Amino acid sequence: MSQPLSATRSLRVAYAGTPAFAATALEAIAAAGWTPVLVLTQPDRPAGRGLRVQPSPVKQLALAQGWPLAQPRGLRLDGRFAEDAAAAQAALQAARADVLVVAAYGLILPRWVLQLPRLGCLNIHASLLPRWRGAAPIQRAIEAGDRQTGITIMQMDEGLDTGPIVCAEALPIEPHDTAGALHDRLAALGARLIVQVLQQAEVAALPATPQPRDGVTYAAKVDKAEARLDFTQPAQVLARRVRAFDPVPGAWAWLDGAPLKVWAAHAEPAAAGTAAPGTVLAVDDAGVRVATGEGVLVVTELQRAGGRRLPVATFVRGTPLHPGQSLQAPA
Repeated sequence: MSQPLSATRSLRVAYAGTPAFAATALEAIAAAGWTPVLVLTQPDRPAGRGLRVQPSPVKQLALAQGWPLAQPRGLRLDGRFAEDAAAAQAALQAARADVLVVAAYGLILPRWVLQLPRLGCLNIHASLLPRWRGAAPIQRAIEAGDRQTGITIMQMDEGLDTGPIVCAEALPIEPHDTAGALHDRLAALGARLIVQVLQQAEVAALPATPQPRDGVTYAAKVDKAEARLDFTQPAQVLARRVRAFDPVPGAWAWLDGAPLKVWAAHAEPAAAGTAAPGTVLAVDDAGVRVATGEGVLVVTELQRAGGRRLPVATFVRGTPLHPGQSLQAPA
């Protein structure tokens, strides 16, 4: 990252974010010349296979650059973590931020936060609002079969992603996009757009267009239970779910009494005959063909518990699959 050029920038920018998506934009903001006056991120939490307590990507970046950092457990001054909230309020007041940029922070911002910066709070949201308000817009867009998504920079209000739109830019969803691949492209787009918005804010008032009333959808947080593949559903639906839940939580089926992760699959319109949904129809190096409620799901990458993600040609050498076996998980 290039050295900050804070002397050339008039805005005092604070930042709130937690995962890699947020770290990408924060790094771009700093590279463009704004040294964050305060960074807010979630408390350290267990992560990874060993569930070791780890700092968030945003915290790691802030520590590496020596930026002021706060990790409140909550921001409600009358809530369970009121002491944390009061400390965060004091830190934000001391930072004298003109604007608070927010990206996948993970805590609801109460009114006192929204009103504190002179220019309010700008959110980097990974959808074309008002479609896919909420926690999992990337996954839900792929799952629904959307052909495009995008980034919206929004002036935050007290609603759930309901604030007026400052700017937005569309991004196509490619036929084989996983949530991970789309995440990375959206993170880069969000970083570029927020830099443009901050540059504009330094010289003029930002536009704020109310969101349309029509076309509102909600992107609920992904529950691990959703990742179980129900082969009574159409193959097209299952293939989209496999892509939507890669890398987290990972779609899964059932084999020999244990979960089997399904990392890559595509749908074919071929009829499955009289085979029950979830029945393996054929196995070769090109994939495992599985009967569904409509069409055939061709699975091309699998992983057993404790193993590695493997292409089918490699997987079946260690774990044979046979026509007639069922991958349908018990209800």
